[in-house]
This record gives sequence, C-alpha cells and structure tokens, in this order.
Amino acid sequence: MTTWLPVSGARTGPVPLPRPQDEPASDAPPAVTEGSLDALVRTHLPGLLRYATVLVGDPHTAADLVQEVLLRAHVRWGRITLMDRPDLYLRRMVTNEHLSWRRRWHVRTVRPAADEELAAHAEVGGDHAVGVSEEDAMWRRLEGLPGRQRSVLVLRYYEGLSDVEIAAVLGTSGATVRSHASRALATLRRAEVGEVDGS
Repeated sequence: MTTWLPVSGARTGPVPLPRPQDEPASDAPPAVTEGSLDALVRTHLPGLLRYATVLVGDPHTAADLVQEVLLRAHVRWGRITLMDRPDLYLRRMVTNEHLSWRRRWHVRTVRPAADEELAAHAEVGGDHAVGVSEEDAMWRRLEGLPGRQRSVLVLRYYEGLSDVEIAAVLGTSGATVRSHASRALATLRRAEVGEVDGS
C-alpha cells in the first residue's frame, strides 16, 4: 500500500511513501525471540570469545574472528536455526574460520601483554615469573600442534566439551577426536620431556 503524504517546501505536491500494511510504523528494534540470533549471541558470546581467544592467543584477534563468524551466521541464520544445537555450529564456524585464518597467515604476529594484564594473572605472594614462563611454554607447545589437534585440546580442556560435542563442532567422528587428542598429548609430552632433558 502506498500512502500519499503532503510535503511542504519548494516543490509542493504529494510524495509517495511505501508502507506495508502488515508492518507497524515503529522505530523500535525487533523483539528478541528464543530462537533469534540475538538471543543466542547474548547467551553464548562470552564462551565464543573465550574459545576463540584460546585458539588464536590474542583477545583482539579473537574478537575479530568471532565478529566475522557472526556476520556469516547472520546470513545463514535461517538454516542454522533448523539445527538441534546452533551454539555448537557457531563453535564449528569459529574453528573453521580460525583454521582458514591460520592458512592465510604465513607469519603470526605475537603481541606482548601489558604489565597490568600479567599482574592480574599472577598469584598473590608467589613469583609471577614462574607462572608466566610456564604459560608461555605451554603456548609455544600448543602453537606447534597441527590445527585440528590444537582445536581438540582447546575444546576438551579449556571449554570442557565431551568428545561427541567436539566431533559435532569439528564435523568429524568421536574416534577421530580421540585420535587427535591422543596424538596431541603425546606430542606435548615429548616436548615437555625434551625441555626437561635440555635444561
């Protein structure tokens, strides 16, 4: 339906303004329903950001990665809502985006953390250098793992997902998840033994 409204000014005459009959003329944002992307993001955004941060090692890059995933999810939201667990699909999208970013980046930029950030993670009364060096050593070991193995360890130990949930996120079987975890843990053990022997 077209509504003709008078407009004052140099050109006097009615100007057509299209307004659908079913749609109310309101400037209010659309309501957030249980199955909407807004509701899912409000519920799962902290977990997605935490997961992406552990994957990429930098909170700012992680925020960019999650933003890219949410933009893509918005386009495909009609199909994503048909799934049983859209939150797991979003994690899968984060994983896939991370893996494609790693393929595109030939050199990874490591940004040093601010002193205040390091101080916030330090234990009271203890030497924070020990914790920082252990965390740094673990990050170096994790970065040496292939992308899938790293993703499995992050999902299992940082996010607390079961093998079935990890398989759903990665689009693989539970046996493949267990195989990746076993290989990754064996690689980390060998690296730790090598560091102890080398000291």
